[in-house]
Amino acid sequence: MTTDTQLSLPEGTATGIGSMPGTDAREAARVAVEAVAGLPFLPELPARGPGADMIGRTLGMLAELYARLEPSGWRFGDRPGRDTRRAVSWLGEDLDALEEFTQGYEGPLKVQVVGPWTLAAGVELRGGEAALSDPGACRDLAASLTEGLTAHLAGIARRVPGARPVLQLDEPSLTAVLEGRIRSASGYRTYRAVDRAVVEGALRDVIQAAGVPVTVHSCAPQVPFALLRRAGVAGISFDFDLLTERDWDAFGEAAEAGTALFAGVVPGKDAPLSDPAGSVSGVRALWRRLGLAPGDMGSAVAVTPSCGLAGASPAYARAALVHCAKAARSLVDNPE
Repeated sequence: MTTDTQLSLPEGTATGIGSMPGTDAREAARVAVEAVAGLPFLPELPARGPGADMIGRTLGMLAELYARLEPSGWRFGDRPGRDTRRAVSWLGEDLDALEEFTQGYEGPLKVQVVGPWTLAAGVELRGGEAALSDPGACRDLAASLTEGLTAHLAGIARRVPGARPVLQLDEPSLTAVLEGRIRSASGYRTYRAVDRAVVEGALRDVIQAAGVPVTVHSCAPQVPFALLRRAGVAGISFDFDLLTERDWDAFGEAAEAGTALFAGVVPGKDAPLSDPAGSVSGVRALWRRLGLAPGDMGSAVAVTPSCGLAGASPAYARAALVHCAKAARSLVDNPE
């Protein structure tokens, strides 16, 4: 697989974060392909239960590492069990549905997995502490994830031969890992902050091995734009409302460097949907404040919900994605 970390967004791109409500894989795939513009995605349906959740789904992709669900959460084990088989089965069901609704499709197609650092923070070793507590375990986990991703992306290419896969690494815990805010099993202390160079290096290894454009998503505050760009991401996905003034320069530098910016501006749970142009008014205002060329905005910024849509009603989830598509179009038609 040839390495290509660049991502050129079609003008007026909209997409989802990944999770969708309900348990109907075919309906979720249909909406994820038809309702968005420019970047359809592989849905996740966590309402089905353990193994369909964000962590469990990714654990089912790992190479030669297995996990089971304990009362405290996901924990590594010696062999694949019921939980692993369930995760693999549900992913297969989702891929079958996606394949059905992408017959003849040619263009970018986004798939999502949990990134190495959120995975390390969210899965326990046999003793009960998070993998994050053991540098060797973090390295093994990242290597297993990398190998599993290679197989997963190859499967996508076989099922949808006209697709150009885009890999999204979900890293909502990344900033907490960098700042030493992940709590231990007892809850009375936190794990030591991981060195930024180590975090960056692990992400870079996964990105380079993937061989496709990679974006990183975090709906947490203080997304480390500069670190992610150094690691080689093609895009950064974030909750736009959580940006603060201290993030503005990093946002502008990313835009000028050609990093695709996935701005989460539409609520992820049922809420009134305003005029689509109004949903991206903050993006326009920041773009002007930073002195960026207005005409570049429509191909530099993709519009998304603020986070996943698993907590929304099915009707709202579809309406939110359609709204994202209209808002993205407004950035092209009315950049000023």
